[in-house]
Amino acid sequence: MKSSANAKLILLHPSIHKQGLSTPTAAAAAPRRCLFSFLTFFTLAFTLTLINSTFSSSSSSSSAAARRTSSAASPLPIPISAALLHYAAADTNSTKPHMTSGELSSIAAALAPCSPACNFLIFGLNHESLLWRALNHRGATVFLDENEFQVSKFEQSNPGSEAYDVQYTTKVSQMKELLVQAKSQADNECRPVQNLLFSECKLGINDLPNHIYQVPWDVILVDGPRGYSAASPGRMSAIFTAGVLARSKCTGNRKTKTKTKTHVFVHEMGREAERIYSDEFLCVENLVESVGSLGHFVVEAMQGNGAKFCKNSSSGSSISSSV
Repeated sequence: MKSSANAKLILLHPSIHKQGLSTPTAAAAAPRRCLFSFLTFFTLAFTLTLINSTFSSSSSSSSAAARRTSSAASPLPIPISAALLHYAAADTNSTKPHMTSGELSSIAAALAPCSPACNFLIFGLNHESLLWRALNHRGATVFLDENEFQVSKFEQSNPGSEAYDVQYTTKVSQMKELLVQAKSQADNECRPVQNLLFSECKLGINDLPNHIYQVPWDVILVDGPRGYSAASPGRMSAIFTAGVLARSKCTGNRKTKTKTKTHVFVHEMGREAERIYSDEFLCVENLVESVGSLGHFVVEAMQGNGAKFCKNSSSGSSISSSV
């Protein structure tokens, strides 16, 4: 018989199994708590940073916009404008013909009320082109010229400038017949108020970019194309087109009379074509000033589809008979 003294009793305590099972669970939960805490902190920090940067950028944008508005609203200081006018008139090194001091001042004075953000259309690239762009540095200054090479060169030399070449189909030698034809079609293709983009009038320039016909021009200067010989394109089309653009001007506010008017300048009024076509399509009653060889007309926008450019039709008939 075996003795019970040698018998060994093994007891399995339930706490051993519990500790063995719970230890890995606790170890795995610790990294998750750390990760959760990190993500919470990161999200909170990112949110605070985003809110702060939003308010900062909004404030800086408002300040920048205010500065731009203030800058855009202020024209060139008078001393700078005067210096530009002086040196443009006094430049004796230029081989190109240029305007006198009085002629330059007359145009600058017309730009002053809407400066520095006028809508300024100029026929011809000339000695004064950079001056016009500087005086209207915040506005729309558009140049139209007959020479495609000169247009390309000007835009390359002056980044940000806007210039287009125009293919004129007229000649100074055709001045009389073009005028007679335009007068005979004054109630149709050559009427004073129209969108020239769709016009078949031979004097109208209808191949410009579309937006040119939509802009309410404040000032128009006719200082091109060439007109010194019978074979030159002449400024007949430019003067007629300026007259139509001024009368077709859309202002959106008929109560503000100053906005319905366009200042139209024609240079070299001493030549026959410039004088006759200005009298016919810009009208003697609209001539407010003559300085040197520069004629200054103020043309009112027209309502409806009238067939008369000028109120005083007798002047037009005498001009046509003298051509």
